[in-house]
Amino acid sequence: MLIQLSIRDIVLIERLDLGFESGLSVLTGETGAGKSILLDSLSLALGGRGDGGLVRHGLDKGQVTAVFDIAANHPARLLLRENGLDDEGDLIFRRVQSADGRTKASINDQPVSVQLMRQTGQMLVEIHGQHDDRALVDINAHRTLLDAFAGLTEMVGEVSVLYRTWREAERALNTHRARVEAAAREADYLRASVEELRALSPRDGEEDELAEHRARMQKSERIAGDIAEASEFLNGNGSPVPLIASLVRRLERKSHEAPGLLEETVQLLDSALDNLSNAQMEVEAALRRTEFDPRELERVEERLFALRAASRKYSVAVADLPALAEKMVADLADLDAGEERLGQLEKTAEAAHAAFDRAARSLSAERHKAATGLADAVMAELPALKLERARFMVNVTADPDNAAAEGIDTVEFHVQTNPGTRPGPIMKVASGGELSRFLLALKVALADRGSAPTLVFDEIDTGVGGAVADAIGQRLKRLSDKVQVLSVTHAPQVAARAATHLLISKGPASDGSDKIATRVATMSPDHRAEEIARMLSGASVTDEARAAAARLLAGNG
Repeated sequence: MLIQLSIRDIVLIERLDLGFESGLSVLTGETGAGKSILLDSLSLALGGRGDGGLVRHGLDKGQVTAVFDIAANHPARLLLRENGLDDEGDLIFRRVQSADGRTKASINDQPVSVQLMRQTGQMLVEIHGQHDDRALVDINAHRTLLDAFAGLTEMVGEVSVLYRTWREAERALNTHRARVEAAAREADYLRASVEELRALSPRDGEEDELAEHRARMQKSERIAGDIAEASEFLNGNGSPVPLIASLVRRLERKSHEAPGLLEETVQLLDSALDNLSNAQMEVEAALRRTEFDPRELERVEERLFALRAASRKYSVAVADLPALAEKMVADLADLDAGEERLGQLEKTAEAAHAAFDRAARSLSAERHKAATGLADAVMAELPALKLERARFMVNVTADPDNAAAEGIDTVEFHVQTNPGTRPGPIMKVASGGELSRFLLALKVALADRGSAPTLVFDEIDTGVGGAVADAIGQRLKRLSDKVQVLSVTHAPQVAARAATHLLISKGPASDGSDKIATRVATMSPDHRAEEIARMLSGASVTDEARAAAARLLAGNG
């Protein structure tokens, strides 16, 4: 439930800290005192639409903080955890509204989107008035309320699971059917392509290997001539080796005739012969290394060009040709085995649909039975609310062709406000005041089922008095036994039944300026009697009004 509401610098509210208790709390005060501002502030804290005009005049920003104490297993906590937020302890909703229109939202001091704040806030508080009854406006909410009344929430969950299973089976079937149909349209092309790629048999990394091998052979071809020329010079008919060898022999013979003259020259020439011999061997080795088969170069180039031609033809990189070949083989396999697989998927989808249909029809039958019970429960509340001639109907329409996760039913609340008139959708037929009373009857019938833990009713007793106002007060009191109820009211009969009475008034601002500020005070028993007397008699409180107020309070003590 809502345990605290703190407001800073919002419209006429300068600084306000309110604590709330369980049961029924009423907010009263003269028209224009600021009751609507209080509800606007609460709505802002729950993710309602922001507006720079909400900020107190002359200030840069305002702030609203709402604190909730809820059960550990409440769905709101699960939603926060699913979004990665801490949900320990009380839930603290804070909204900062800037005068320039921008807002900041946080839950438990963790920044959140306004959408998440609104989604979570709707699980905690429902605000109802004559013109914003979400429970009656949204047709989907009608179905949810009927399910809550009948205790069908778990059954709806089971139907939702079966619906998702069926839809997933349908998606798998449609995906496979589209793939098979596409493959069938390209069957001839696929088969020719598979044969071509199978004959080509590309390997991973083959293009790089061939290109490198080709480059080596081309380099060898270019330098082989120079190496052959060097070999011819060193080993051919014009080789200097025989001449140098002959010269060495002649000089060796002459060196004996002139000792000390030619020995060093002979040694140098011997060394030159040794080096030339080594050069001959190295040149021969290099020549052997540059040897290649021109046919091998031709074969490598043909293979490389074939791979690159296939790459251009199929618009993929050469490196992706093996994967393309595998995909085409798989597509052909899908085509060849497609009908069998298609049949299996059709059977799976049919079985899933049948399972969903059975569960949805059972759910629909339960809803039809519960519709009468909900209508009777609401009807039982109408006479005391001065709607004794009205009829409340719960129309359940089953349409298997428009299945959804919640089943096959459309649920809509219809009313007939007067005998002889045509029944119709509640939002079109009922007036504002009637709508509020229908809503109250519906909420009482549902008690704590299908409801947020805090309900706020904004002047739903407008335009009624006497017995009807008293009946509204009785029902708000009964409702407050199950959930926390806050009611903005002008009816003394409603105010007298409250466990907590808050008086909203206006007075001078605390800064000493001529500005006006809204104040809220929790009323003591004596002051409460005086306020109810004012509500009974108007601005001039009479002794008769005070006596009547005392009787109201005594009768509701």
